[in-house]
Amino acid sequence: MAVGPRDYIDQLLVKKYADEKVDNPDITSMVAPEKMLNAMGEFSDMRKNMMLLSNKLNSFCAALNAKSAQYRCSRFATA
Repeated sequence: MAVGPRDYIDQLLVKKYADEKVDNPDITSMVAPEKMLNAMGEFSDMRKNMMLLSNKLNSFCAALNAKSAQYRCSRFATA
C-alpha cells in the first residue's frame, strides 16, 4: 500500500498545498510551567487533605454508630 496521491485530483491538491505554511500557536508561552506545576501540587494537597478528613469522619461515625447501637435478644438466637 503506497502512501501519497492516488488519482489526478489528489496530485493537484498535493501540488497546491505543498508549500503552504500553517500558523501553529506557541502553546508553551500560554501558561508558565512553574505556575501549572504549583497549581497541580496545591490541588493534589487539597485532595489528599479532603480524603484524610473524609476517612476520619467515616471512622468517627462508625464508632458513634457502634456505641449507640442497641441490641435485643431474639428468640432464634442460640447462646
